[in-house]
Amino acid sequence: MSWYELFGFGEKGWGGLLVVGLLLTIAVTLTALLIGAVFGSLAAWGKLSASMPARIAGDVYTTVFRGVPELLVIFLIYFGGSSLTTAIGHLFGRDGFVGLPNFLAGALAVGVISGAYQAEVFRAAFVAVSRGELEAARAVGMPRLMRFRRIIVPQVLRFAIPGLGNVWQLSLKDSALISITGLVELMRSAQIGAGSTRQYFGFYIAAGALYLLLTSVSNRVFETAEARTARSFRRRLA
Repeated sequence: MSWYELFGFGEKGWGGLLVVGLLLTIAVTLTALLIGAVFGSLAAWGKLSASMPARIAGDVYTTVFRGVPELLVIFLIYFGGSSLTTAIGHLFGRDGFVGLPNFLAGALAVGVISGAYQAEVFRAAFVAVSRGELEAARAVGMPRLMRFRRIIVPQVLRFAIPGLGNVWQLSLKDSALISITGLVELMRSAQIGAGSTRQYFGFYIAAGALYLLLTSVSNRVFETAEARTARSFRRRLA
């Protein structure tokens, strides 16, 4: 069988499975990035807070999830979450094992890892916000919520975009690890195709090429977003 037939979309081709795996990888990574944004924002707030317990909680979160191997976190959340859902199911009279959905487990695991890195990105971006603008807003009596919406959020996002681009790339690579949960994302699709056809080299090269394609497109998207926010910021200053 030629490579064209092997990776095509015909009856014996594996192109459809790889494309579905690619789309699932994007979906998992996007979901993980959103989950991480929630955890990261809370951790960044804690690390910047005047409250000692909040600072300790933020430091513990970022230290643990940046220091523990990603694969271990995935194991803990997938199997630990399944144990929890099984226990809850037994409370409601359901027998047997109740597993945590593969997509949810994978997105949550990659998300909490991503959140530990996003916390540092958001913290550094907040520190970079001009103190003079915040003091001027307080001087004219601008309410706290309005200061947050009109001054803090736009500038934090502007300074955070380059760092978030790096976090996205890390999450994209970490998503390959969740194939151990049985989720048929891009890496798992390549494994299935390679095992079925014994064309290991071809399928793993194809998977690598698709990951590189995602990386290239992602870099372009973040570069465009960074350029547009910079232009918008300069116009606002003018």
